[in-house]
Amino acid sequence: MSQLPKTSLWVKGSAFAFFALVTAFAMGFWHAPLQAQERIFRCGNEYTNSAQAAQRNDCKPIEGGSVTVVQPPKAAAGASVGARSANSAGAGSKVETSEQRTRDAEARQILEAELRKAETRREELLKAYNQGEPEKEGKESRNYQKYLDRVAEMKANLDRVESDIAGLRRELGRLSVASSSNTR
Repeated sequence: MSQLPKTSLWVKGSAFAFFALVTAFAMGFWHAPLQAQERIFRCGNEYTNSAQAAQRNDCKPIEGGSVTVVQPPKAAAGASVGARSANSAGAGSKVETSEQRTRDAEARQILEAELRKAETRREELLKAYNQGEPEKEGKESRNYQKYLDRVAEMKANLDRVESDIAGLRRELGRLSVASSSNTR
């Protein structure tokens, strides 16, 4: 068995000490900005680190964590003006009657298609539900709780579809009232 000379242990030990020293030094610099923050005061919805301004405005000091302020992105002057004018023109202007009728007709077609789908789904669920006594599947004959859970889920689905149908019918009613008032 050969033994390592004592100098190699010293080199290993000094390398570890050097690494520990560098790590501690780096951690000190990393935490330095957090420790160097001044006292922060809250004045309503504004924050300041000026003690004089805080005394003038009757601000309260914030204890504990630090405050990070994020500045909003600055939009280009031309882009914001164009967006503002387009938005105000769209919000206040009226749509032509023919265009509105076209939109109403498209909306009606979509609602009627959705209503037909919901009614078809309701018929399927009613058939499977079988007035609250659907046929048992697989292990449900031995595990009655699974059967009851499936029946409750079917009932909830059926109620949901009924609610959807009622909502679609309400929307169709509103659409017909709105289109009849537009033709006057």
